[in-house]
Amino acid sequence: MKKRVTGLGGFFFKTKDPKKLKDWYQNHLGLPVDRYGCTFWWKDKDGNDCSTQWSPMKDDTTYFAPSKSPFMMNFRVENLKELLVVLENEGVTIVGEIEEYDYGKFGWILDPDGNKLELWEPVDKAFL
Repeated sequence: MKKRVTGLGGFFFKTKDPKKLKDWYQNHLGLPVDRYGCTFWWKDKDGNDCSTQWSPMKDDTTYFAPSKSPFMMNFRVENLKELLVVLENEGVTIVGEIEEYDYGKFGWILDPDGNKLELWEPVDKAFL
């Protein structure tokens, strides 16, 4: 397996008032927020369009479960299905089943501290 993580796909975190926080970041830091947060667009070394998502989420979300952490990182990966097999063989805890959408495939793992990590095999052109 050549590559595993190819970049940061997103940072998701809990807050009491996501709208208030998004408004603050828009007003004071100029983030172009939408209902999900803010998408940062960039190009990889080969010139491909890529994105990284910043998303404040309601503090009672269960999306990070089974992790108790108030955040979840999303990493961009290549060949998610193969990577999850390799990680499982290495003893990494896999959470749930792969989910597929027009914008990519998602899988989840736990790090040694119990933080849930989202692995995303993106289809960035779905956003353009």
